[in-house]
Amino acid sequence: MTAVCLGLLAGIFSGCAVNPATGEEELMFFSPEQDVALGRKYAPQIEKALGGRVPDENLQNYVNRIGQRIARFCDRPDLSYYFAVVEEGGANALAVPGGYVYITRGLLKELQSEAQLAAVLAHEVSHVVARDTMAAISRQIGMTAVLAAAVASDAPPQVAGATSFISGVLTLQYSREDEKDADLTGLSYMTQAGYDPNGVVETMKILQELQTVRPIEFFSTHPNPESRIAYLEERIARRYPGLTGLKVGKEEYAEKVLKPLEQHKNRINTQIQETWGKE
Repeated sequence: MTAVCLGLLAGIFSGCAVNPATGEEELMFFSPEQDVALGRKYAPQIEKALGGRVPDENLQNYVNRIGQRIARFCDRPDLSYYFAVVEEGGANALAVPGGYVYITRGLLKELQSEAQLAAVLAHEVSHVVARDTMAAISRQIGMTAVLAAAVASDAPPQVAGATSFISGVLTLQYSREDEKDADLTGLSYMTQAGYDPNGVVETMKILQELQTVRPIEFFSTHPNPESRIAYLEERIARRYPGLTGLKVGKEEYAEKVLKPLEQHKNRINTQIQETWGKE
Protein backbone atom coordinates (compact mmCIF):
# COMPACT_ATOMS: atom_id res chain seq x y z
CA MET A 1 0.00 0.00 0.00
CA THR A 2 1.44 3.40 -0.96
CA ALA A 3 2.46 6.06 1.53
CA VAL A 4 -0.24 8.35 0.11
CA CYS A 5 -2.87 5.68 0.68
CA LEU A 6 -1.71 5.08 4.25
CA GLY A 7 -1.85 8.80 4.86
CA LEU A 8 -5.35 8.98 3.44
CA LEU A 9 -6.56 6.13 5.58
CA ALA A 10 -5.08 7.76 8.66
CA GLY A 11 -6.71 11.07 7.70
CA ILE A 12 -10.15 9.50 7.50
CA PHE A 13 -10.16 9.10 11.24
CA SER A 14 -9.31 12.75 11.92
CA GLY A 15 -12.73 13.80 10.63
CA CYS A 16 -12.57 17.60 10.65
CA ALA A 17 -10.36 20.61 10.04
CA VAL A 18 -10.45 24.40 10.41
CA ASN A 19 -11.07 26.31 7.19
CA PRO A 20 -8.11 28.75 6.98
CA ALA A 21 -10.23 31.31 5.10
CA THR A 22 -13.31 31.38 7.35
CA GLY A 23 -11.90 30.08 10.64
CA GLU A 24 -14.80 27.64 10.88
CA GLU A 25 -14.47 23.94 11.71
CA GLU A 26 -15.62 21.72 8.84
CA LEU A 27 -15.94 18.03 8.13
CA MET A 28 -12.77 16.98 6.29
CA PHE A 29 -11.33 13.51 5.77
CA PHE A 30 -8.05 14.56 4.16
CA SER A 31 -5.00 16.45 5.37
CA PRO A 32 -3.54 19.42 3.46
CA GLU A 33 -0.55 17.22 2.62
CA GLN A 34 -2.88 14.73 0.97
CA ASP A 35 -4.44 17.51 -1.11
CA VAL A 36 -0.98 18.39 -2.41
CA ALA A 37 -0.12 14.75 -3.15
CA LEU A 38 -3.31 14.16 -5.15
CA GLY A 39 -3.00 17.48 -6.96
CA ARG A 40 0.61 16.83 -7.93
CA LYS A 41 -0.30 13.38 -9.20
CA TYR A 42 -3.35 14.29 -11.29
CA ALA A 43 -2.81 17.91 -12.33
CA PRO A 44 -0.81 16.89 -15.45
CA GLN A 45 -3.66 14.63 -16.60
CA ILE A 46 -6.25 17.32 -15.89
CA GLU A 47 -4.16 19.86 -17.80
CA LYS A 48 -3.94 17.44 -20.73
CA ALA A 49 -7.71 16.90 -20.66
CA LEU A 50 -8.07 20.68 -20.98
CA GLY A 51 -6.05 20.70 -24.20
CA GLY A 52 -2.71 21.51 -22.60
CA ARG A 53 -1.06 24.86 -22.04
CA VAL A 54 -1.47 27.65 -24.57
CA PRO A 55 1.98 27.76 -26.27
CA ASP A 56 2.83 31.36 -25.40
CA GLU A 57 5.27 31.66 -22.51
CA ASN A 58 4.90 35.44 -22.28
CA LEU A 59 1.16 34.99 -21.76
CA GLN A 60 1.74 32.17 -19.27
CA ASN A 61 4.27 34.23 -17.32
CA TYR A 62 1.90 37.21 -17.17
CA VAL A 63 -0.98 35.15 -15.77
CA ASN A 64 1.33 33.31 -13.38
CA ARG A 65 2.77 36.60 -12.11
CA ILE A 66 -0.70 37.88 -11.22
CA GLY A 67 -1.62 34.56 -9.61
CA GLN A 68 1.54 34.48 -7.51
CA ARG A 69 0.94 38.08 -6.43
CA ILE A 70 -2.48 37.08 -5.13
CA ALA A 71 -1.14 33.90 -3.52
CA ARG A 72 1.24 35.96 -1.35
CA PHE A 73 -1.80 37.50 0.37
CA CYS A 74 -3.89 34.34 0.79
CA ASP A 75 -4.30 32.30 3.97
CA ARG A 76 -2.08 29.49 2.66
CA PRO A 77 0.96 31.28 1.19
CA ASP A 78 3.10 28.26 2.06
CA LEU A 79 1.69 26.24 -0.85
CA SER A 80 3.53 26.12 -4.18
CA TYR A 81 0.90 27.60 -6.48
CA TYR A 82 0.79 26.80 -10.18
CA PHE A 83 -1.20 28.95 -12.63
CA ALA A 84 -1.66 28.06 -16.29
CA VAL A 85 -3.73 29.05 -19.31
CA VAL A 86 -5.21 26.04 -21.10
CA GLU A 87 -6.59 25.65 -24.60
CA GLU A 88 -9.98 24.05 -23.97
CA GLY A 89 -12.85 24.00 -21.51
CA GLY A 90 -14.89 26.85 -22.95
CA ALA A 91 -15.06 30.00 -20.81
CA ASN A 92 -14.09 28.63 -17.43
CA ALA A 93 -11.57 28.44 -14.59
CA LEU A 94 -10.97 25.73 -12.03
CA ALA A 95 -8.91 24.82 -9.00
CA VAL A 96 -7.20 21.49 -8.42
CA PRO A 97 -6.27 20.40 -4.87
CA GLY A 98 -2.86 21.45 -3.65
CA GLY A 99 -2.51 24.80 -5.41
CA TYR A 100 -3.11 24.21 -9.15
CA VAL A 101 -5.25 26.83 -10.87
CA TYR A 102 -6.27 26.76 -14.53
CA ILE A 103 -7.99 29.43 -16.60
CA THR A 104 -9.11 28.74 -20.14
CA ARG A 105 -8.24 30.70 -23.24
CA GLY A 106 -12.00 31.07 -23.78
CA LEU A 107 -12.47 32.93 -20.51
CA LEU A 108 -9.37 35.09 -20.91
CA LYS A 109 -10.58 36.51 -24.20
CA GLU A 110 -13.85 37.64 -22.58
CA LEU A 111 -12.18 39.62 -19.79
CA GLN A 112 -11.07 43.23 -20.24
CA SER A 113 -8.62 44.09 -17.48
CA GLU A 114 -5.94 42.77 -15.15
CA ALA A 115 -8.23 43.42 -12.18
CA GLN A 116 -10.86 41.14 -13.70
CA LEU A 117 -8.27 38.42 -14.24
CA ALA A 118 -7.12 38.89 -10.65
CA ALA A 119 -10.71 38.43 -9.51
CA VAL A 120 -10.98 35.06 -11.29
CA LEU A 121 -7.63 33.81 -10.01
CA ALA A 122 -8.32 35.03 -6.46
CA HIS A 123 -11.66 33.19 -6.47
CA GLU A 124 -9.96 29.93 -7.48
CA VAL A 125 -7.14 30.42 -4.96
CA SER A 126 -9.85 30.81 -2.31
CA HIS A 127 -11.21 27.37 -3.24
CA VAL A 128 -7.71 25.93 -2.85
CA VAL A 129 -7.21 27.58 0.54
CA ALA A 130 -10.61 26.46 1.83
CA ARG A 131 -9.98 22.95 0.44
CA ASP A 132 -13.42 23.08 -1.14
CA THR A 133 -12.36 20.83 -4.01
CA MET A 134 -11.57 17.80 -1.87
CA ALA A 135 -14.76 18.20 0.14
CA ALA A 136 -16.90 18.58 -2.97
CA ILE A 137 -15.24 15.70 -4.81
CA SER A 138 -15.78 13.46 -1.79
CA ARG A 139 -19.49 14.37 -1.81
CA GLN A 140 -19.97 14.00 -5.56
CA ILE A 141 -17.90 10.99 -6.60
CA GLY A 142 -17.71 9.30 -3.22
CA MET A 143 -14.97 8.58 -0.73
CA THR A 144 -14.28 5.19 -2.31
CA ALA A 145 -13.37 6.73 -5.66
CA VAL A 146 -11.10 9.31 -4.02
CA LEU A 147 -9.31 6.58 -2.08
CA ALA A 148 -9.00 4.51 -5.25
CA ALA A 149 -7.39 7.47 -7.01
CA ALA A 150 -4.93 7.82 -4.15
CA VAL A 151 -4.03 4.12 -4.22
CA ALA A 152 -3.51 4.14 -8.00
CA SER A 153 -0.34 6.20 -7.80
CA ASP A 154 1.47 4.13 -10.44
CA ALA A 155 -1.59 3.09 -12.40
CA PRO A 156 -2.49 4.30 -15.90
CA PRO A 157 -5.20 6.98 -16.16
CA GLN A 158 -7.85 4.50 -17.28
CA VAL A 159 -7.99 3.04 -13.76
CA ALA A 160 -11.52 3.62 -12.47
CA GLY A 161 -10.52 5.59 -9.38
CA ALA A 162 -8.15 7.86 -11.27
CA THR A 163 -10.69 8.46 -14.02
CA SER A 164 -13.42 9.29 -11.50
CA PHE A 165 -11.16 11.71 -9.68
CA ILE A 166 -10.13 13.55 -12.85
CA SER A 167 -13.69 13.67 -14.13
CA GLY A 168 -14.85 14.87 -10.73
CA VAL A 169 -12.45 17.82 -10.80
CA LEU A 170 -13.43 18.77 -14.36
CA THR A 171 -17.17 18.75 -13.62
CA LEU A 172 -17.05 19.85 -10.00
CA GLN A 173 -19.97 21.81 -8.58
CA TYR A 174 -19.40 23.71 -5.35
CA SER A 175 -22.18 24.53 -2.93
CA ARG A 176 -23.62 28.05 -2.91
CA GLU A 177 -22.06 28.57 0.50
CA ASP A 178 -18.64 27.54 -0.83
CA GLU A 179 -19.03 29.92 -3.77
CA LYS A 180 -20.07 32.83 -1.56
CA ASP A 181 -17.11 32.24 0.74
CA ALA A 182 -14.77 32.06 -2.29
CA ASP A 183 -16.28 35.23 -3.74
CA LEU A 184 -15.80 37.24 -0.55
CA THR A 185 -12.44 35.74 0.36
CA GLY A 186 -11.19 36.23 -3.19
CA LEU A 187 -12.35 39.85 -3.03
CA SER A 188 -10.19 40.31 0.06
CA TYR A 189 -7.17 38.62 -1.53
CA MET A 190 -7.27 40.64 -4.76
CA THR A 191 -7.71 43.94 -2.91
CA GLN A 192 -4.82 43.19 -0.55
CA ALA A 193 -2.76 42.40 -3.66
CA GLY A 194 -3.46 45.90 -4.94
CA TYR A 195 -6.27 45.35 -7.44
CA ASP A 196 -9.46 47.38 -7.80
CA PRO A 197 -12.17 45.32 -6.04
CA ASN A 198 -14.73 46.42 -8.62
CA GLY A 199 -13.00 44.02 -11.00
CA VAL A 200 -14.90 41.10 -9.46
CA VAL A 201 -18.30 42.76 -10.03
CA GLU A 202 -17.31 43.63 -13.60
CA THR A 203 -16.33 39.99 -14.16
CA MET A 204 -19.66 38.73 -12.87
CA LYS A 205 -21.51 41.13 -15.15
CA ILE A 206 -19.47 40.00 -18.17
CA LEU A 207 -20.27 36.37 -17.42
CA GLN A 208 -23.93 37.17 -16.85
CA GLU A 209 -24.11 38.93 -20.21
CA LEU A 210 -22.41 36.01 -21.95
CA GLN A 211 -24.90 33.63 -20.40
CA THR A 212 -27.81 35.58 -21.89
CA VAL A 213 -26.31 35.11 -25.36
CA ARG A 214 -25.31 31.47 -25.04
CA PRO A 215 -24.81 28.94 -22.24
CA ILE A 216 -21.19 29.09 -21.05
CA GLU A 217 -19.18 26.46 -19.24
CA PHE A 218 -18.59 28.66 -16.19
CA PHE A 219 -22.18 28.16 -15.09
CA SER A 220 -22.01 24.40 -15.39
CA THR A 221 -19.72 24.45 -12.35
CA HIS A 222 -20.61 27.82 -10.73
CA PRO A 223 -23.98 29.25 -9.63
CA ASN A 224 -25.65 32.08 -11.57
CA PRO A 225 -24.11 35.46 -10.66
CA GLU A 226 -27.26 37.53 -10.00
CA SER A 227 -27.32 37.24 -6.21
CA ARG A 228 -23.52 37.16 -6.11
CA ILE A 229 -23.28 40.62 -7.65
CA ALA A 230 -25.53 42.01 -4.91
CA TYR A 231 -23.50 40.76 -1.96
CA LEU A 232 -20.20 41.63 -3.64
CA GLU A 233 -21.34 45.21 -4.25
CA GLU A 234 -22.54 45.43 -0.65
CA ARG A 235 -19.18 44.18 0.68
CA ILE A 236 -17.21 46.59 -1.51
CA ALA A 237 -19.37 49.56 -0.43
CA ARG A 238 -19.05 48.63 3.25
CA ARG A 239 -15.41 47.56 3.45
CA TYR A 240 -13.72 49.58 0.70
CA PRO A 241 -15.59 52.92 0.52
CA GLY A 242 -13.70 55.59 -1.36
CA LEU A 243 -10.73 53.29 -1.98
CA THR A 244 -8.68 54.72 -4.85
CA GLY A 245 -5.39 54.14 -6.61
CA LEU A 246 -5.70 50.37 -6.96
CA LYS A 247 -4.79 48.71 -10.21
CA VAL A 248 -7.26 48.14 -13.05
CA GLY A 249 -4.80 47.41 -15.85
CA LYS A 250 -6.86 47.59 -19.05
CA GLU A 251 -3.91 48.59 -21.23
CA GLU A 252 -1.64 45.89 -19.82
CA TYR A 253 -4.34 43.28 -20.28
CA ALA A 254 -4.95 44.27 -23.88
CA GLU A 255 -1.23 44.09 -24.64
CA LYS A 256 -0.31 41.01 -22.61
CA VAL A 257 -3.44 38.88 -23.12
CA LEU A 258 -5.89 40.00 -25.78
CA LYS A 259 -3.29 40.77 -28.45
CA PRO A 260 -1.37 37.45 -28.12
CA LEU A 261 -4.65 35.50 -27.95
CA GLU A 262 -5.74 37.08 -31.22
CA GLN A 263 -2.37 36.22 -32.76
CA HIS A 264 -2.70 32.66 -31.46
CA LYS A 265 -6.16 32.39 -33.01
CA ASN A 266 -4.85 33.65 -36.34
CA ARG A 267 -2.00 31.10 -36.30
CA ILE A 268 -4.44 28.27 -35.66
CA ASN A 269 -6.72 29.44 -38.47
CA THR A 270 -3.74 29.65 -40.84
CA GLN A 271 -2.65 26.13 -39.91
CA ILE A 272 -6.18 24.83 -40.53
CA GLN A 273 -6.36 26.53 -43.92
CA GLU A 274 -2.96 25.17 -44.91
CA THR A 275 -3.96 21.66 -43.82
CA TRP A 276 -7.16 21.80 -45.86
CA GLY A 277 -5.23 23.19 -48.83
CA LYS A 278 -2.96 20.16 -48.88
CA GLU A 279 -5.85 17.66 -48.97
